[in-house]
Amino acid sequence: MQLLNIEEINEVFRRFREQNPEPKPELNYYSPFTLLVAVVLSAQTTDKSVNGVTSTLFKLADTPEKMAELSEEQIAEIIRPIGLTRNKSHNVRELSKKLCSDFGGNVPGTMEELTSLPGVGRKTANVVLNVVFGKPTMPVDTHLLRISPKIGLAEGNTPEKVEKSLCQRIPAEFMQHAHHWLILHGRYVCTARNPACEKCIISDICKHNE
Repeated sequence: MQLLNIEEINEVFRRFREQNPEPKPELNYYSPFTLLVAVVLSAQTTDKSVNGVTSTLFKLADTPEKMAELSEEQIAEIIRPIGLTRNKSHNVRELSKKLCSDFGGNVPGTMEELTSLPGVGRKTANVVLNVVFGKPTMPVDTHLLRISPKIGLAEGNTPEKVEKSLCQRIPAEFMQHAHHWLILHGRYVCTARNPACEKCIISDICKHNE
């Protein structure tokens, strides 16, 4: 697959920015901690499903201290509809306990510290670093992994390779919101089945269409 040149990349993100200047996560949250928990819970499920369970969970426990006081069974019962219940309930409780014991109840602001928390991998850490701390990170989920090489934005077939390629190729002025634009594009336009190329605002640039 041929890669886009720098002028084409600039035009892709200029159009995304024009269409949606301030993209936001579709997960519901209202603090660094609730965002962290929501992203951990979002593994292998939809944001809509996660929002359905966190509306109940966060009424009971919206801080690490309150979450650590719940049992894994209590958390599991609430999050059961989203699947992977045992692992997710364990991780949410354990990361809450570690935030209390090691970080004074605060969500830390470095990759190393975030990935030391149970259930927090590189993608989750990148989301928190980007949304909470305003860092120009590139969380690569299934949408970015699928569409970035397809469009011609990046090389690679693993999250790590695609992340590195995107970070090297996307101009700094677009990095803050780039992953939001790409997630939304993959979720609603460049879908895995029946992509809506006829309404795609970058269809004339996309290398897949060549």
